Amino acid sequence: MRIARVLSLVVFVSMIMAACTPAATTAGGSVGTPVATVPSGALAQNGHLLICTDFPYPPQELFDANGNPQGLDIDIGNEIANRLGLKVQYVNSVFDTIIAAVTSGKCDIIISAQNITADRSKQISQIPYFKAGQSMVAAKGNPQNINTTMDLCGKSAAAESGTTEADYLQGTGDYAGKGLTKACTDAGKQPINVVVTQKDTDALQQLQSGKVAVYFADSPVAAYYTVQHPDQFQLVGQVLEPIGEGIGVPCGQTDCTNAPLSPVGAAVKAALDSMISDGTYLKILTTWNLQGSAINQ
Repeated sequence: MRIARVLSLVVFVSMIMAACTPAATTAGGSVGTPVATVPSGALAQNGHLLICTDFPYPPQELFDANGNPQGLDIDIGNEIANRLGLKVQYVNSVFDTIIAAVTSGKCDIIISAQNITADRSKQISQIPYFKAGQSMVAAKGNPQNINTTMDLCGKSAAAESGTTEADYLQGTGDYAGKGLTKACTDAGKQPINVVVTQKDTDALQQLQSGKVAVYFADSPVAAYYTVQHPDQFQLVGQVLEPIGEGIGVPCGQTDCTNAPLSPVGAAVKAALDSMISDGTYLKILTTWNLQGSAINQ
């Protein structure tokens, strides 16, 4: 996500209320005329689409004051379920184990701001639906003077476990053998003290309590928090180039890299394609002022 996209997001998210975080939620929508049919027995619960989502990660997933799910991913999930003639249920999940949740049948698909990576694509099929950059958030005034990623050398950074940001900091996942900590040591500098937390809000709390120099997250989320708490946080450094995000679906094979989509995956893709074709997809992104992060069909 480029800077212009972040700024447009900032204007919109200033109007969104702070999120609540109950343990789980269910949302039932009206059932429309299906654009595709999911075979009987292919879903965890007949007539329902169970979606694993790691709440909160605003503006993509959050709860309103009444505990109802909202956000970009929620709107997309609701519309996909509607176009498949299914009722939707959201399963609040831990991001680090969200792939295991979907492959074990606790949910049917993942919609949770999940970047498409080679490592994840071995475990599940990922249907592209969005793209987002990565950003660093520092305390207001940037007291530790973080202006580039190399300024993190010898300092602390927090990110949620299982995220691309945590991998990038630690040199794991798709960043194995590289990443920011290795860049520091290769340059003869001190390594980054990487603090990995179970939930994204815990990573933000690490910054809020002054335990780390930066909180590292997807650009829409980083921008959201800086607007919600302008007296506490600010964006620092450059926004990393966008990475595609995918809807995760089990493939039924040991290695999903070249596997065809499962019946559930094919139906979800058909629903998403129809949303893109008739303009509903772009309308949803525009509602959240994230149209600059749309994918091409």
